[in-house]
Amino acid sequence: MTAAILMYLKVFFVGGLICMIAELIQIKTKITPARILVIFLMVGAVLGGFGIYNYVVEWAGAGATVPIIGFGNALARGAIEGAVSNGFFGAIGGGLMATSAGVAVSIGLSYLVSFFVSSKSKKN
Repeated sequence: MTAAILMYLKVFFVGGLICMIAELIQIKTKITPARILVIFLMVGAVLGGFGIYNYVVEWAGAGATVPIIGFGNALARGAIEGAVSNGFFGAIGGGLMATSAGVAVSIGLSYLVSFFVSSKSKKN
């Protein structure tokens, strides 16, 4: 029981830390949320490409894989595995295959939510 609680605390801490860093960047700078997402995606891809982020994933589990940094890590890891097995075109396909389930679920759930929520334009 205590091991599960410890794991939940690690997941919450790491996921919260990643979100806190993004919020601080957004509050303290004029960087837009879209640019912060791209920066985090690239950081995850670079750290994943060098194998550094895998240590964070082993320690924190879903707290490190669920945020956008984890998506960048999955892209890099899939591209590297694809390149090793199938060369240049394997690098492109490997990244897509590694992340296709998450992207498909995101698109499907976004479509489902669109039936229940109507968007409103901002008034400037």
